Amino acid sequence: MFLTRVFGRRLFSTVRSEGSAAGAATVRTAHNPLEEFFEVDRNPEEEKPVIYGRSWKASELRLKSWDDLHKLWYVLLKEKNMLMTQRQMLHAQNLRFPNPERLPKVRKSMCRIKHVLTERAIEDPDPRRTAEMKRMINAL
Repeated sequence: MFLTRVFGRRLFSTVRSEGSAAGAATVRTAHNPLEEFFEVDRNPEEEKPVIYGRSWKASELRLKSWDDLHKLWYVLLKEKNMLMTQRQMLHAQNLRFPNPERLPKVRKSMCRIKHVLTERAIEDPDPRRTAEMKRMINAL
């Protein structure tokens, strides 16, 4: 759900900017990159609770390619930053952080990605490459 929301926003913003560049009469709105640190889709006064997904399992992550894991890592990092920003902002206003279980799900998924990458590094027969991959994984 989150991935489609993130990629859907990016896809639609690209389409809007291409459409606005093509038409001279349309007004182009500036995109503020700081908006990505805040969840603006959800209205806190809604009565219907929003249900978020689960964390990624290691068995699912083992099926992913290096590039997919790399992309997923940065999507999760962006989600973690957004959640921590939202939590800090609400804490400063003495408000309750909605759905606090989301942050541990993101952290677990990130730890599992590192675990899967470490497994792949250990299985590599070249010791130099293994050491290089482990250094890179530990730097994440």
